[in-house]
Amino acid sequence: MDSVQPAKVVENMIQAGKTKANLSIKHLLIRGGLAGAFLGYATTLAFTANLQTGIDMMGAILFPVGFVMIILLGLELVTGNFALLPAAKLNGQVSTAGMLHNWFWVIIGHLIGSIFYALLFVAATTQFGTAGPSAMSELLIAVAETKTIGYAALGGAGLGTVFIKAILCNWMVALGAIMAMTSKSTIGKIAAMWLPILIFFGQGFEHAVVNMFVIPAGMMLGAEVTIADWWLWNQIPVLLGNLVSAFLLAGAALYFTHGKKETGKEAALQNLKKAQ
Repeated sequence: MDSVQPAKVVENMIQAGKTKANLSIKHLLIRGGLAGAFLGYATTLAFTANLQTGIDMMGAILFPVGFVMIILLGLELVTGNFALLPAAKLNGQVSTAGMLHNWFWVIIGHLIGSIFYALLFVAATTQFGTAGPSAMSELLIAVAETKTIGYAALGGAGLGTVFIKAILCNWMVALGAIMAMTSKSTIGKIAAMWLPILIFFGQGFEHAVVNMFVIPAGMMLGAEVTIADWWLWNQIPVLLGNLVSAFLLAGAALYFTHGKKETGKEAALQNLKKAQ
């Protein structure tokens, strides 16, 4: 059988978090950049499916392809890392500084990759500004404005809404990263991680890395959104909401029910015994 028991999954989460905390800035930027671009690809694929079929759920069915590429290639996705590194931290394997180091540089990588893909996509779809408005450009503009000035129009209720939608999103996305560890086979990993990603995208929740593509792309196409609108009414509250749900509802929750407390010293002694 290729299934992995929950206790072993948590052990794998801890090991993954420990490995990620020790990556260099170069690797975090490259892997984070690729992940940002791949989620941009997945988003435009999903939007294309929506426009072609008129069925929004069709896009949700296809969107997880980007997540699958990221996980199978061992790239860095901060929304998954918001769960994996805290599990390693709770187990005494990762320092707070190491955890924050990973998150910060992966986010920078995401911004670089997402905006780079947005530049290429906008250049291609507008034929370097020579083509007239398209259904895709109109959709990107509408989504960018809805995710920013749409919330701003609601004031405090808008901030609360975007924060809660970010929590609901990343509870599933973090589980997607974890569910990939529940199988030893490639097909099993794909099937397991596909499910929670479909759930989040199909309900229009807020994902920080997706928004790093879709909002800048909408701005490039003419959305009436400023950089302040982007960060104050979406990016910052979404990052915080994604962090809260991944940390508490995925990483910590599974650690406390399936994990085994092991300090860094105990782990070193255990490794020494194995070596002998």
